[in-house]
Amino acid sequence: MKITLDIQESRFKTFLEFIKTLDYVSVPNEDIPQWQMDEVERRIQDLKQYPEKAIDFDLTINDVEAKYGL
Repeated sequence: MKITLDIQESRFKTFLEFIKTLDYVSVPNEDIPQWQMDEVERRIQDLKQYPEKAIDFDLTINDVEAKYGL
């Protein structure tokens, strides 16, 4: 299972060091390319400016499941 966490930047390093100590958790790559961080920031700003453009995740998943019979 994969999850996404939103962690305060000031606590990220501490959290990452802790999570690495757990034998059932893997952190495959700590280095996120700068272009990817920039793109995420651009998308966040775009959604703040134009929230009506947001697509509901649950509705999207329901559409995909219906389309492919999942």
